[in-house]
Amino acid sequence: MQVEQIMNRDVKTCGPHDSLNKAAQIMWDTPCGAVPVVDEQGSPVGFLTDRDVCMAAYTQNKPLTELPVEGAMARTPICCRAEDDLDSAAQLMRQHRTRRVPVIDANGILVGLLTLDDLACEAARALRGGMNEKLRDLVLEVHLSINHGRIRLHPAV
Repeated sequence: MQVEQIMNRDVKTCGPHDSLNKAAQIMWDTPCGAVPVVDEQGSPVGFLTDRDVCMAAYTQNKPLTELPVEGAMARTPICCRAEDDLDSAAQLMRQHRTRRVPVIDANGILVGLLTLDDLACEAARALRGGMNEKLRDLVLEVHLSINHGRIRLHPAV
């Protein structure tokens, strides 16, 4: 299965020179916990999470309207391509310990967003009368790598 089959195509974005207030408003209205940051052509140049917004406001002690996105965003967005298979996209998430990956086309333009939730929902869909266990295990592996040592699995009762 390819990324483009389950990715979210309706992705809200912001620019690096936008205020954190604008980005926070996008996150509130959408609702989502992160926003890709794109340049004028639509190519990802950063990634901003709700935690980034909070920490910037806390550490700089200024209103969000006075803080630019570029000062709080991750500057090297980890992206995958729409035609990538889910295994390679999940491997990318696992390697970089991230829950969300911007999806780009062959020209480097943002076309979607793939999240761990997207993978989990696809894994839970009925597949020939059962669950997609391979994808379910992949989601678990990514989740465990992101939460490295912070969670413990309890045996089924």
